[in-house]
Amino acid sequence: MKTITILGATGSVGTSTLDLIEREPDAYRVLALTANCDVGKLADAARRTGARRAVVADESCLPALREALGDTDTECAGGADAVCEAARMGADWTMAAIVGTAGLKPVLAAIEGGKAVALANKESLVSAGNVMTGAVARHGVTLLPVDSEHNAVFQCLEPGNADKIARIILTASGGPFRERSLDEMRAITPAQAVAHPNWSMGAKISVDSATMMNKGLELIEAFHLFPVDADQLDVLVHRQSVIHSLVEYVDGSLLAQLGAPDMRVPIAHALAWPRRMETPCQRLDLATVGRLDFEAPDYARFPCLKLAREALAAGGARPAILNAANEIAVAAFLKGQVGFLEIAAIVSDTLERYDPAAPDSLDDVLAIDGQARQIAGERVKDCIA
Repeated sequence: MKTITILGATGSVGTSTLDLIEREPDAYRVLALTANCDVGKLADAARRTGARRAVVADESCLPALREALGDTDTECAGGADAVCEAARMGADWTMAAIVGTAGLKPVLAAIEGGKAVALANKESLVSAGNVMTGAVARHGVTLLPVDSEHNAVFQCLEPGNADKIARIILTASGGPFRERSLDEMRAITPAQAVAHPNWSMGAKISVDSATMMNKGLELIEAFHLFPVDADQLDVLVHRQSVIHSLVEYVDGSLLAQLGAPDMRVPIAHALAWPRRMETPCQRLDLATVGRLDFEAPDYARFPCLKLAREALAAGGARPAILNAANEIAVAAFLKGQVGFLEIAAIVSDTLERYDPAAPDSLDDVLAIDGQARQIAGERVKDCIA
């Protein structure tokens, strides 16, 4: 029986993970579940799975959690340190699905446990790539990518031919505005931006898909996950979201992973790895799909992708600044404070105004992140004024 911890159990990835685990209760035992402050969902999940420990990051929610689980044997805890302690409980497999920089310390704590970590927290590799991969190497951890694109690459890798990879190609749906002109995109509303044509995702990641920043962040992640240089990473717009990524080898062979756009597919692959498990996901019917379309990304209409490529090439603190500024800009857009095209402008301006030394530790990363957020926040105020 594999022991499981889910960091971020009430979000979309966490609930999808729980769905798979609960379908095979004899195969998995839950050690810990964490959430920010969704006491209802967390308590229900802990009760259903018999979790040993349930943790809320917001300590003010702890009394409510204790009351909700008072008639069970589940231990309850609260606070950021308690989340890291849950990550260190020694689970055989940890899902790292806490959104944002709040997930950095728990991910590092899980890595220090020396077992398998399924990674769904983008910031771990985008903002702190060298710090995290260094810890993975020191502790002998198996890092399993959960993002559909990276998981697809992982499935296409041939262990004996890692040095024979010519290119890794991440596919992108292009989001809801792939055919809109720049002038048309000036008037885009938050409601339009969160309506992704293929995937069911949260508001922030849906906006990132609409700007194609999400694909840029995934390029940075791929650089840290796989044995390639930055110039061996490419993006291809594929509107059907059937092919999730491709790996090209030096002999000209191009391997692709295909599947329905359902996050339970890559989660199941990571959960059962190195074996496979059944899922309730819809099977892909290529005859019904009929055709697969591809096109090169338009860097003029989607400058966020260009900014991400430049940050990856520059390295150092640039990816962390890019990520922090983007989070501030997207949050302002969702509040109606700035326009859709101003997201890229705010990120670009922050990158121009702030260029610190490369981070050597997680504390360095968090300091850079905080300063970049402050600078981006000032730029947002300028837009509002």
